Amino acid sequence: MSPAPIEGGTAAVPEIRAIFIGASAGGVEAVGLLLGALPKPFVPAVIVVLHIPPTRPSLLADLFAARCRLPVREALDKELIEGGTVYVAPPGYHLLVERGGTLALSQDAPVAFSRPSIDVLFDSAAAAYGPQALAIVLTGGNDDGAEGMAAIRAAGGRAWVQDPREAVAPAMPQAALDRAGADLVLPLRDMAERLGNLRSGRGAAL
Repeated sequence: MSPAPIEGGTAAVPEIRAIFIGASAGGVEAVGLLLGALPKPFVPAVIVVLHIPPTRPSLLADLFAARCRLPVREALDKELIEGGTVYVAPPGYHLLVERGGTLALSQDAPVAFSRPSIDVLFDSAAAAYGPQALAIVLTGGNDDGAEGMAAIRAAGGRAWVQDPREAVAPAMPQAALDRAGADLVLPLRDMAERLGNLRSGRGAAL
């Protein structure tokens, strides 16, 4: 689908304050490509959930930091969310955002067999950010993220989905499309280019 229309030279939609990315199988490379496209300065915060085993420390923050111009760190409980910063969910914890502008970690039961869960993050984003949220679902082998993306769209936020035909594992993006639809369905490199244009967070860049 096409971006929201622009009326009278100004954005017809609210600015994006935070971008929420979910991925699973094949997701390390996919997320890394998107993060590598982000310019500096960059206004929105970027919050990532990737399904990873809970049995060993995660190296994702270090891996992504090597490819990204922005600061990248593993999320901490009750940490204040800063724009232009990438936060990665730690293994074994759900990652949520709160209305006060902080992160929260939870060890509640897995959702869709996953902890961290994309749905948990997206559901919290719908409540905390509403129309100022952008949700992105990438490659993955289950349906995590589909319900949460529907919640974000119902709250007025926007949704991008990787084209399932090019995904390493098409089940997750396809489930998101089937359940929630999307504002944009793009190959990964096209999505990275468009995301890189979102420097200011203004909806017109979508």
